[in-house]
Amino acid sequence: MSDKKPNSALPQTNRSLPIAMLRARENIMAPYRKMLGKVGVTEQQWRVLRVLDERGTMDPKDIADAACLLNPSLTRIMQLLERKGFIARRAHPDDKRKVLVDITEGGSALIAEAMPESQEISDRLEARYGPEQRRALLNLLNELSELDLG
Repeated sequence: MSDKKPNSALPQTNRSLPIAMLRARENIMAPYRKMLGKVGVTEQQWRVLRVLDERGTMDPKDIADAACLLNPSLTRIMQLLERKGFIARRAHPDDKRKVLVDITEGGSALIAEAMPESQEISDRLEARYGPEQRRALLNLLNELSELDLG
């Protein structure tokens, strides 16, 4: 054990917002990871499929932003999803240097297969905290995601 004194200017780790958010994320993601393992996709792949299913045809840069991914990661993820038959890429009609990405029927079928269990997990969370608290948490998290502390 160290004799070093903690820096009193810092909050205890159990009161640190970044650490608390990470702990909450890991706790919430655990049942979703189990569900995603059953359908054979990663969290990141699932986010790409969900964004495309929700928004339709998109430019890769917009997918990366919406799915909270870095562009190099998205490139690898799209290659895997395309090999699995879950997405299709095609040339942009106005600029052949760009591509557009669509979810395929296979990708939509995968989402449909996973949605009952995903909804069950979401329902358990809502049952624990109630719809008002869940909505308030989502609103606060969305506000935090738009905050510029730079």
